[in-house]
Amino acid sequence: MEEFIIDKIEEIAFSRVGPTDSLWQEKVLDSITIVELVVELEAEFGIKIPFNEIVEDNFETVERIVTYLNSKK
Repeated sequence: MEEFIIDKIEEIAFSRVGPTDSLWQEKVLDSITIVELVVELEAEFGIKIPFNEIVEDNFETVERIVTYLNSKK
């Protein structure tokens, strides 16, 4: 899961990232790229991510995204 997320972020944002890198503060993700990432995550993992859950607490790092996605299972 972590590898898929890193690959997608790097593909979407044209930026190398690690599991604990800050995606918002380092401006890897923005309002457009986060939507692209969410669409990819929903398709890959067969889940729905409500708009109100697309917040920094859930999407600040790859580790937080993994934790968030695991909570959706």
